[in-house]
Amino acid sequence: MTLTTHHLEFTAIAATPVELDAQAGAQVRGALVEALWGRFCANQTARSCGACPLLRVCPVAALVAPMREKGETGGEQRPRPYVVRPPDAPRRYAPGEELRFGLGLFGPAAQLFPYVVMAAQGVEQGGMGRRLPANGGQRGALRLREIAAVSPLSADRQILYRPDRPQVQSPGLPVCAAEVAAAAETLPDDRLTLHFLSPLRLIERGQLMHTFTLRPFVQRLKERIDQLTAAYGEGPTLPHLDFAALAEAVRVTHDDTRWVDLVNYSSRQQRGLPLGGLVGAVTLAGDVSPSLRELLVWGSLIHVGKNCVKGDGWYRILAG
Repeated sequence: MTLTTHHLEFTAIAATPVELDAQAGAQVRGALVEALWGRFCANQTARSCGACPLLRVCPVAALVAPMREKGETGGEQRPRPYVVRPPDAPRRYAPGEELRFGLGLFGPAAQLFPYVVMAAQGVEQGGMGRRLPANGGQRGALRLREIAAVSPLSADRQILYRPDRPQVQSPGLPVCAAEVAAAAETLPDDRLTLHFLSPLRLIERGQLMHTFTLRPFVQRLKERIDQLTAAYGEGPTLPHLDFAALAEAVRVTHDDTRWVDLVNYSSRQQRGLPLGGLVGAVTLAGDVSPSLRELLVWGSLIHVGKNCVKGDGWYRILAG
């Protein structure tokens, strides 16, 4: 068994005007986390999850502040076991209009799905997006229409929750190494296009990477899948190969990416946090090995670079 991912799609209807940022993943995450804390944190006087005696049994901490066990290598906190997939355009929704956003859960985090459902219901009360005069200075109100399990590698879809259904279904459609390998096998071995749907924000040698370069992209992606597998999987997800060398056999033949500067305001930190990065598409050509194709498919599921949990680093793979 290696890393397993579950992918959820939320469909909601705007009950009042809703206005989101250009990259709204941070607002989606903030609304869900705020609802999780508000509904399930049993010790809101604690300075942090790490300082709380309930840390090891708390569903909120397991999702938003997973701490490493004694003896684990790395920093104090594990990589978070989820990523947000921001809504597609438009940024403004009139009452009655539909918006969709996604959430990927990694490993055992899928067992916390009931808390995610309750948090999504809490978003109905707390709202999402910017505070608008039209809403009396409140965030836009939503009404949850459904939650579905989806497979990003196929067209499969399973309805898990609707307000008119008395019971919530357990998430199905898990994606693991076998599904990733099968998807990678269908991709061309000589030419691929990566379409970045949200900003790719990478640090290379202490500097932001303003021009797409494949080697650091591949290296950061391999580091991320290794960290997530160590924290939430079992056994290696990918073979121990020199992926930097595999990347050298591939060249960028067309780069249609551009840098966008975006900022998310953090009410907790009382300051703006950068979310910007590269968006657009790059075409790769050369000897795209099976292992490299698998790594790229994993990346389309788990995101790569800074601010993954806020929706950055999300891309799709296109043939040719």
